[in-house]
Order: sequence, then C-alpha cells, then structure tokens
Amino acid sequence: MDVQIEESWKKVLREEFDKGYFQQIVTFLKAEKAAGRIIYPPGQLFFNAFNKTPFSNLKVVLLGQDPYHNNGQAHGLSFSVPDGITKPPSLINIFKELQNDLGIAPSLNGNLEKWATQGVLLLNASLSVRQNEPGSHSKIGWLQFTDAVISKISEQKEGIVFLLWGKFAQEKQSLIDETKHYVLKAAHPSPFSADKGFFGCRHFSKTNELLSIRNKEPIDWKL
Repeated sequence: MDVQIEESWKKVLREEFDKGYFQQIVTFLKAEKAAGRIIYPPGQLFFNAFNKTPFSNLKVVLLGQDPYHNNGQAHGLSFSVPDGITKPPSLINIFKELQNDLGIAPSLNGNLEKWATQGVLLLNASLSVRQNEPGSHSKIGWLQFTDAVISKISEQKEGIVFLLWGKFAQEKQSLIDETKHYVLKAAHPSPFSADKGFFGCRHFSKTNELLSIRNKEPIDWKL
C-alpha cells in the first residue's frame, strides 16, 4: 500500500507500512467503508499530523487519544478542529491555560495548524474513529502504529518535548528515552479533570524554556 504521508516520515515509518498489523488496519477500514460506516476524519486526513509536521521539523509531541467523533470536528490533528467549528470543551480549557500561562487571549477558532507547522506533532493514538462511537477504532492496530511512531522519535531525535496529558497519554512514557528527551505530564484538559492538575501546569512556557535550552526556536503559541 502506498500511504500518502510526508516524505521524511515515509522514510522513518516505511517498515511499519509493510507489517501485517498495518495491512489489517487497511483491510478493516476498507470493510468499514464498504459497510457504509461514516469514519472521521476523512481518509485523506488520517496522516494530517505527519503532513503538517515533517519529521525533520519536529520539536514537540502533543499526544491525544482519539479523533473527535462528531461531524466536521476531526481533521487529523489532536485536540484541533477546523476553522468555523465550535471549540470542544477540552480545547476551551487548553486555551484557558494558555491565557493563564502566557497571557495569550483565547483564539476565536480552534484550528491548531499554526502549532503543527512550527514543529508540534499533534498526534492522536488512534488515527480514525467511527461516527458517534468514541474508541471504536482503538483496537484495529492504530495503537501499535503510533507506539512505533513515538519509539522512532525517541530513538532518532534528541531534545523533543513530550506533552502527556491524562492517564492514557502518560502510559506512553515508557516508550520515551528520558536521557535524551523531556516529558511534561499533567491531568487531561477535559472538564472532568482539568482542575486536577491541568490548570496551572504551565506547559506552554515550560516547553519554550526547554526548547531554548536546546537552542531551538520557541513555539509561538498565539493562533
């Protein structure tokens, strides 16, 4: 299968695309389509995070769990929604923390592409989901694929800042070599947990401090 993915990632991940589990993902998605299932995001956006953030530009990984499962929300970037789509509650809380941390007023839209193009990989652990069924594609092989992504970043890069928000993301910490990289952990920005350690985590300013230590250009978090 010829996966439409940015060239530097294609080189890094080529062997994954040839593995049996990835062929099973493809077979499953074709069966979903044949059965008339509505899948988010649209197929051409499954690898949007990689296409917006080439491996060569990578500075930060912000790990999400599942794409949004309502119509029009998912566009292949964790926590982000396209222009004109109402901001989901977790994203509203992300903007609140950004304002508390750096004084940046909340954006009118929830499109985080500007972060992605600066080197923030907005990676969901699953790259697809069935309409209105959260977690519905979490067992089809995506987790094996995105675990491999995290492992390869850890092996082949240095000084990457990993933002792990919530228990699910924090379980990926074991894939990261912390002698070479930075891990920042906090509660998930969901309304159910944001006041348990997400608010006040100051991860945006801390990320830029860590990038500066490595003589990397900080992220302009303003959208």
